[in-house]
Amino acid sequence: MSSQDNEVEYRVVAVLLVAVIVLVTGFAVGLGIHKSRGGAAKTVAAAPAAAAPAAVAAVASSDDASVVVENGVVKFYFASGKADLASGALVALGDAIAAAKAGKRLVLSGFHDATGDPAFNAELAKKRALAVRDALVGAGVAETSMELKKPEQTTGTGNDAEARRVEVTIAG
Repeated sequence: MSSQDNEVEYRVVAVLLVAVIVLVTGFAVGLGIHKSRGGAAKTVAAAPAAAAPAAVAAVASSDDASVVVENGVVKFYFASGKADLASGALVALGDAIAAAKAGKRLVLSGFHDATGDPAFNAELAKKRALAVRDALVGAGVAETSMELKKPEQTTGTGNDAEARRVEVTIAG
């Protein structure tokens, strides 16, 4: 082997080592930020499954599906006219799933925005709540541990993206 071949191998090893150090440092910093914001909302945005399952961020006012855990309430936000769950839904539901399996009851409430046909919106809110219920059932939660509840105010507050949501709360 020539010295040039060894030099190339050393460069490859050095690049890999630097990449690992950057990844570990980034993970440590992200974990520190996450822990320092203990009461802050955890957001899991629609992203590939290989991405980190939870990151701290505010709810975007975009048309993408996302899921947020805030003060023990899991809030699923939906794209306009759709009932597709954001990736990372089961990660966000982890505490709710554990609570249901421990005998607690989950309450699912679907909201919708004020745009468009009210009857269509109400039906879409129900489909979204059923999509969340189906994800919980798929994770092993018994249907008898869940209650689909029409919220007192079906139209959500805030902007339209924040209004298109399903909330999962842990009842007693």
